[in-house]
Amino acid sequence: MQPMITRSATLVCVAALALTTAGCGGKKSAAPTTSTDASGCAVVTAPTPAARTAPKPTSTLSATKTYTLTFETNCGTFVVTLDQKQSPNTAASLVSLVQKGFFNNTVFHRIVPGFVIQGGDPTQTGTSGPGYSTVDKPPATARYTHGVVAMAKTGADPAGTAGSQFFIVTAADAQLPPDYAIVGTVTKGLDVVDRIGTLGDASEQPTEVVEITKVTVGES
Repeated sequence: MQPMITRSATLVCVAALALTTAGCGGKKSAAPTTSTDASGCAVVTAPTPAARTAPKPTSTLSATKTYTLTFETNCGTFVVTLDQKQSPNTAASLVSLVQKGFFNNTVFHRIVPGFVIQGGDPTQTGTSGPGYSTVDKPPATARYTHGVVAMAKTGADPAGTAGSQFFIVTAADAQLPPDYAIVGTVTKGLDVVDRIGTLGDASEQPTEVVEITKVTVGES
């Protein structure tokens, strides 16, 4: 089953992306030529899709620290500040996955203009995860507003179940029920997220490759 969210909060199946792959390289002295599309994103080919697994973390994050995740993409960089108080298990899981490079060279496999962008699946199909799940049931008052980062799940999963697939809300208010673990908020680069959010078609497929080249953890 496919971890997804829809405006009606029901599970919808979306076909896997058919993406091409290409190698990279070249001499150090030769600067690569990068083309940019109309949206301001660098034109790239998709990374090679492949399943990845990781061990489930056994501890939560420090309650006295603030953790951030910095996402570098071909459309720009954005920063997510994690909410380990609301979703301690999910936040610890994401930090662990980032530290292991789980999200590096993956894509946003689902883009729904005016709703959400979704990533976190190295297979690019929207059906995979890290091989484990966590649960942080959101409060009944949870709202999924512009810039909120939450975790995708299947309709059969209990509320707050999370693997590695996440979504970022690009709507003013996605009007979703409190079923999805809220793990943080975009605190820098929301314009980049909104730019990515325009690159989807009516079937919720990306109109071009949007690659997450690297994610890093910060703490303060």
